[in-house]
Amino acid sequence: MCDLDKRTPTATVVAAKPKVLVPACLRQFDGQPYLVVGQKYLDAVELAGCQPWIFSGSASSEIDAVLSSVDGVLLTGSPSNVHPSHYGQQLLDPASPQDARRDAWVLPLIRLAIKRGTPVLGICRGFQEINIAMGGSLHQAVHQVAGCSDHRAPKDAPAEEVYGPAHEVHLCTDGAMHHLMGTDRIMVNSIHEQGLPDLGQGLRVEAQALDGLVEAFSAPDAAGFLMAVQWHPEWRATDNPASQKLFAAFGDACRASLAQRLA
Repeated sequence: MCDLDKRTPTATVVAAKPKVLVPACLRQFDGQPYLVVGQKYLDAVELAGCQPWIFSGSASSEIDAVLSSVDGVLLTGSPSNVHPSHYGQQLLDPASPQDARRDAWVLPLIRLAIKRGTPVLGICRGFQEINIAMGGSLHQAVHQVAGCSDHRAPKDAPAEEVYGPAHEVHLCTDGAMHHLMGTDRIMVNSIHEQGLPDLGQGLRVEAQALDGLVEAFSAPDAAGFLMAVQWHPEWRATDNPASQKLFAAFGDACRASLAQRLA
């Protein structure tokens, strides 16, 4: 008969998941400020096999310490736009939603994350933030630019239509995105009013829409993983093979970052 008092319980070892910083956006509800993050972005981080850490912001002097505690950064889309003063322009539409709080800490965080080699994935606003942080600029209204298509989503449409397939993007031959996807083109959704006329320093075009607008870029000489896309791969990512490949690559980079942090 077993002596129950002498039995040693078996320890369960759970592998640590990489921590991914996800910035919160400042929004007003009923006249009160709230910091929010869309659930779909958190789900996408978990799809990548990582743990999302919602972060409200930081003083510039604290950003290095913040990044030393995480293994990746996911820059989300948002209803707001980066204020054009950050790329040397005047605000053309006073009704354009802004988030000065996010501008103030995310732009310096991007530059330091790239310098440190922290994996970064940018989506929509995040795509635009990276470009601006690296010295690039934006068209504030792509649909008003000669030769460009209207990339905005249909108004007052259900989410399935807003985030539904809108157009193809062509993946640049021999680029990182082309290698990742294993094809020359993929279908994407299109939910943006702004776009990139000029790339920031060290960035490389990875995909373009049929009108030539940049839809994805990387930083081939950066110390770590960096990929940014203008579309929304997080929307029903589990049903989209291209989205799964993108988040899997980001997750792999974050796991490598975690292993290095713990070494």
